[in-house]
Amino acid sequence: MSKQKVIDDILAVEGGYVNDPSDSGGETNFGVTVAVARACGYLGDMADMPREVAFGVYSARYWDAVNADQLAALSASVAEEVVDTGVNMGTGRAGRFLQRGLNVLNGGGKLFADIKVDGAIGLGTITALAAYLAARDEKTLVKALNCLQGAFYIELAERREKDERFVYGWLKNRVVV
Repeated sequence: MSKQKVIDDILAVEGGYVNDPSDSGGETNFGVTVAVARACGYLGDMADMPREVAFGVYSARYWDAVNADQLAALSASVAEEVVDTGVNMGTGRAGRFLQRGLNVLNGGGKLFADIKVDGAIGLGTITALAAYLAARDEKTLVKALNCLQGAFYIELAERREKDERFVYGWLKNRVVV
């Protein structure tokens, strides 16, 4: 699984220009919010934002931010899940989901010591992932990540009724096993 394929798949799910007043993300193109686009230096009209600009945003802001090259070297499916979650929920939350999943699947500390749940995917998280994968399967970890993601979507919609209209699509397109 390459960076190109992961980001291309995310762009396909995100689609093109949307300005839905019910969406907390506000105006988006290819899933990139206007706030993120501006933070990444794009100053043009969101409806006109080129796909290449969106790809660059995803590469720097989501792929690189979660050290996806290192994750993918160990598990393409874990890398893909963490990047996709980062796009939709923020990279810090995606990192915390991975860290929480690793901590509860470490056999009570027998496979490796618990790691700090801070959302930053660094050497400790990468080392824990390698130790996990040496003893257990990646599919179960991806299921755990999807469980955390799905639970967050449901809790979000319970807190903000306006988000109920998005939950079906989030679960259908984002919580994938």
